[in-house]
Amino acid sequence: MAFIIFLPVFVLVTLVLWIVYKDNPFFLQVRPGKNAKLFRIIKFKTMSNAKDNKGNLLPDSERLTGVGSFIRKTSLDEIPQLLNVLKGDMSLVGPRPLLPEYLEMFNSFEKQRHLVRPGITGWAAVNGRNAISWKKKFEYDVWYVKNVSFLLDLKIIGRTVLKVVKSEGVNMENVATTEPYNGHN
Repeated sequence: MAFIIFLPVFVLVTLVLWIVYKDNPFFLQVRPGKNAKLFRIIKFKTMSNAKDNKGNLLPDSERLTGVGSFIRKTSLDEIPQLLNVLKGDMSLVGPRPLLPEYLEMFNSFEKQRHLVRPGITGWAAVNGRNAISWKKKFEYDVWYVKNVSFLLDLKIIGRTVLKVVKSEGVNMENVATTEPYNGHN
């Protein structure tokens, strides 16, 4: 139902990004889901594919476009993940799916985040999003896993709407994207 509600926005953003990037408006990336099973996440592309003279991608801060920045700030880049929800790889609410290369760095506490499906939004997202430390994110994720309920999910969805409207916690100050996880909390 959420996908149907957001379909007009989905189509509009797809067209705008296709025009801006003159390329595929979607960003696909492998992420670990429930039980660390890998799946392909789909989001709207917010960065160009600009490369240096050696063919290496430029830093994220140089590739994040004005349109991409707006799409991130308003969380419109998350809308295509509704397709991941329909497919069963994700849930509306759960720990945000991270990068697969982080899996080998997780300790037993952090691995608990994979006991449920990852979500488009989650407890860590509404309690600081990308503006909190990795340690705090994992604490919130595991707390959610241990306390999951329909009422908690409704509370998280409500708080997500408020966070999106206020554009709170999208990134740490003066950082274009989330700092990589290095295994040291």
